[in-house]
Amino acid sequence: MAKIRWSLFFMLIFVLAFAPILCLSCLYPQFYDLSCPKGKEIVKFVVAKAVAKEARMAASLLRLQFHDCFVKGCDASLLLDSSGKIISEKLSNANRNSARGFDVIDEIKSALEKECPQTVSCADIIALAARDSTVLAGGPSWEVPLGRRDSRDASLSGSNKHIPAPNNTFNTILTKFKLRGLDLVDLVALSGAHTIGNSRCTSFKQRLYGQSRNYSLPDYTLDQFYAAQLRTMCPKSGGDQNLFFLDYASPTKFDNSYFKNLLVLRGLLNSDQVLVTQNMASLQLVTLYAGNNEIFFDQFAKSMVKMGNISPLTGYKGEIRKNCRKINY
Repeated sequence: MAKIRWSLFFMLIFVLAFAPILCLSCLYPQFYDLSCPKGKEIVKFVVAKAVAKEARMAASLLRLQFHDCFVKGCDASLLLDSSGKIISEKLSNANRNSARGFDVIDEIKSALEKECPQTVSCADIIALAARDSTVLAGGPSWEVPLGRRDSRDASLSGSNKHIPAPNNTFNTILTKFKLRGLDLVDLVALSGAHTIGNSRCTSFKQRLYGQSRNYSLPDYTLDQFYAAQLRTMCPKSGGDQNLFFLDYASPTKFDNSYFKNLLVLRGLLNSDQVLVTQNMASLQLVTLYAGNNEIFFDQFAKSMVKMGNISPLTGYKGEIRKNCRKINY
């Protein structure tokens, strides 16, 4: 029996040591088990500290993975500041004055560079921080496949084009998901991330006042009592940066109340509410998740892993940045 145990032990060591060579393009949870065994705990510690300081940060860190993966794939291109020929994706319509949490990523990277220099990619930090943030908010956990490398460029045009916008129609949003290899089930489940976090008045103001921002026909896909409440802090003129909970029922708790809100026409963004007003199949999924939190959690975890597999740089592609804000020179 002792010989068998030692054989299994050495076999495990062999797999962990040579997996990067045997499969240069593979992502797997144990990627850093030998090269940076404390890496995951370091990420978890810094994220927990940030979320304890500001509950909203959980949603901000989770959102970073969405906005990174939908542009060029999950390669940390979002984290790059403008420099030289690089124009930062942080300047896009989807990210400007909106995307946040970059300082937390910097703190994680700094701690990892001290523990295991130039080993853990910024792209993998984003993926781990998104998972840890979800768990801290009360959501599901999942094993994060690792081994991504970092991009040496960014795409401002891609960020403007590919990230779903608050005013997009259902078909436009679904098309953007399909272009990234995600389907209708992924769309509805991942939209559930809006169970935590905030949105600015400017992102839904047209639902309250019409496109011209003059009083016009009300948006009948928005509960009018809820709309009246929103108008008190989102005026027809000004207040564009005022923040509102995406899920007014439980704004800092990761649960299925987001879907319950949609069924009573209390989705904050048009891109949320269209899940029940413009497509029967998505309405059925919203109803399913609203009625069963466990099913939602299970699918959310699966869809997050799937999204995290969008066009990663692996093997010898890209690099492992020393500083997530700039490429190595």
